[in-house]
Amino acid sequence: MKKIENNQVRVLALGGAGEVGKNMFVIEVDDEAIVIDAGLKFPGSEMFGIDMVIPDMSYIDEIQDKIKGIFVTHGHEDHIGALGYLLGKVNVPIYSTKLTNALVKDFLSYTGLNPKEFQFKVINPDSKIRFAGTTVSFFRTLHNIPGSIGIVVRTSFGSVVYTSDFKLDPSLNQMEKTDIHRISTLGQQGVLCLLSDSTNAEQPGFTPSEFIVREALVDAIYNAKGRVIVTTFATNIYRVVQVVEATLQNHRKMVIVGHSMKRTIDISQRLGYIHTNKSDFVSVHEMDKHVPESLVILTTGAQGDPIQALTKMAKGTNKFVNVEKGDTIIISATAPAGDELDMSRAINHFTKIGAEVIYNTPNIHVSGHASQEELKLMIQMTNPKYFVPVHGEYRHQKMHGKLACQVGMDKEHILIVENGEMLTFTKEGIQPVMRVPAGQVMVDGLGVGDVGSIVLRDRKLLSNDGILVIAITLNRKTKKLCKLPEITSRGFVYVRESEALIEEACKLSQKIVEQTTKKENMEWSLLKNNVRDALSSFLYEKTKRRPMILPIVLEV
Repeated sequence: MKKIENNQVRVLALGGAGEVGKNMFVIEVDDEAIVIDAGLKFPGSEMFGIDMVIPDMSYIDEIQDKIKGIFVTHGHEDHIGALGYLLGKVNVPIYSTKLTNALVKDFLSYTGLNPKEFQFKVINPDSKIRFAGTTVSFFRTLHNIPGSIGIVVRTSFGSVVYTSDFKLDPSLNQMEKTDIHRISTLGQQGVLCLLSDSTNAEQPGFTPSEFIVREALVDAIYNAKGRVIVTTFATNIYRVVQVVEATLQNHRKMVIVGHSMKRTIDISQRLGYIHTNKSDFVSVHEMDKHVPESLVILTTGAQGDPIQALTKMAKGTNKFVNVEKGDTIIISATAPAGDELDMSRAINHFTKIGAEVIYNTPNIHVSGHASQEELKLMIQMTNPKYFVPVHGEYRHQKMHGKLACQVGMDKEHILIVENGEMLTFTKEGIQPVMRVPAGQVMVDGLGVGDVGSIVLRDRKLLSNDGILVIAITLNRKTKKLCKLPEITSRGFVYVRESEALIEEACKLSQKIVEQTTKKENMEWSLLKNNVRDALSSFLYEKTKRRPMILPIVLEV
């Protein structure tokens, strides 16, 4: 077979650089391209009404004819949540391991797409996918979900290696461990560029073993006097398996609450990751028929988010679970960025009503990401010519770069990139960085990308200071007021207790209208702006608030 000589290799992050979540990478080798992952990011508290955030895929439109395949490293939402939007642009084979394949199909079905319309290819860590200009191979990684893999794109300049999420855990069996031997072999063969998980780059030492969590869960359930409520991410399948095993070991029954958790357990049972009998489970509708000390409730939110489930239980809006005195709540998860306050409020509420809350302890939850010593080992094993820290905020990337320096990498070959910055490698070395369109697209219900910074600003304004609508009725011929302007307020002030303020605002509006309508060629936009500006200054002076002001002009 003739050896292929490549002219150009490009590496691009459309998501996952400078942020945790929204992972999406493009590797181009001459006239061929592959996409690795297409994930979402859960919205922060400042994104009012937003359901999810996905990568800007404008660049995919430019290269859609070059894309040969989509490679999915594992089944977490931050790696698969935007696949439906990507598949709306390109319909090429989707390569993933058995469990990831099932989770992707389920996720697409849940979002209203038909998986049968797409090309799914099941691979394993020993698979090799050959294209004209390159070969894509894989290596097994340990995360907190089975079937996780790293990606290797072979080029004539050396391999581009993407670790995805990983950690090293010597206590687990051989079939679940990160494949250190294969990774070391890649390093010996030559790695052009390593893209490595930076999530835990600030955590010293090694990430604790999953083994300790199972023992802690068994003990916590054994010591609980009443019901046990466990919340975790639905796709943290290793944790779900541990909860199920700890429940059965304590001779309790499982209650599953939440559609995403039910779907995850169904898939895991079907593929043999969870071994249970029908009699091990109790329906949510039959919980009252069992004594509290015989039950473990495993729950999560609508999108697999455990903090959402906690918040609903704290507010009393969960349809099936109301936390009661004597319950034990186990939070086996870390709050995503922006959700810490909601989690804290929920814990305070549960503690106040007499429930015991177990959270933020090293034995109840361990990370699925590598800490500093493991990250350094990955760099040493692959021995890359260039290193690109990804899957982390800027401070994580920067720290990961420092770790690379500590193991001997040339500082000039450590590349900290942002989304949209394309790295180009040739025989001569690395070329100047190019930029392509990148950023975030907000999804609100069925709307994709129709909510931007201005809409979010308005939503924030409404949530902070409310809205004030002023109706101005003018005579069509004379352009004079037919009556005093009418003001309606919501979320600004309580009108009955602020009658003097509203009356004064009406008189000011009347004055502005009369002044403005005297001008020749007066336009409605000018009238509205004048009223809005005058009222805004007046109300801020009186209340130190800035409500959204909407003038409405009616002609009769």
